[in-house]
Amino acid sequence: MSRYDEVTELVDQLEPDINKFYNKGNKAAGTRARKTLQAMKKKAQEIRMEIQEWKNTGKVDEI
Repeated sequence: MSRYDEVTELVDQLEPDINKFYNKGNKAAGTRARKTLQAMKKKAQEIRMEIQEWKNTGKVDEI
């Protein structure tokens, strides 16, 4: 699975809970949304570190 697919999967998971929380006031959906947002933050950090490592090692030039 590509990094892009991983991120879009998390966004797809987030959408229904964000809608339920903001439009219907569902507190449990807010909790699930926060959990998914935390996972997105972690995934973003992983991707950032990978990009930095590739840049520093010259691996980007191989692509």
